[in-house]
Amino acid sequence: MRLRAAGAYLEVADLVLDEQGREEFFNVAAGLAVLAGVAASDAICARRLGRIHRGDNHRAASELLQQATPDGAKLASTFLRLIDVKDEAHYGVTVVSARKARDTLRWARQLVDRAQEEVER
Repeated sequence: MRLRAAGAYLEVADLVLDEQGREEFFNVAAGLAVLAGVAASDAICARRLGRIHRGDNHRAASELLQQATPDGAKLASTFLRLIDVKDEAHYGVTVVSARKARDTLRWARQLVDRAQEEVER
């Protein structure tokens, strides 16, 4: 279920990012990418550890992700990059740059792809 949500968030983020002439859509795309990354992280942890992070501190979820797989340190690092954009994308009064929005989607895609690998194992 979480993996399906991650894929849906990522798909919509791609569509939003492709919209022309609406700078505020960069925030929407980045925000959706963050949600995709969180859902993908949950899917990996659920599959590998049988549990997911609960709580408001998303940064703490990276510790659980780090333990979940042999490449957990790399995944956690990618996850933290996404979380660093979360407040700006979701609550910021400034517009996320086009580059940051694209980077955020790329990081989320890495996590979603890795979660898909875990589900297919």
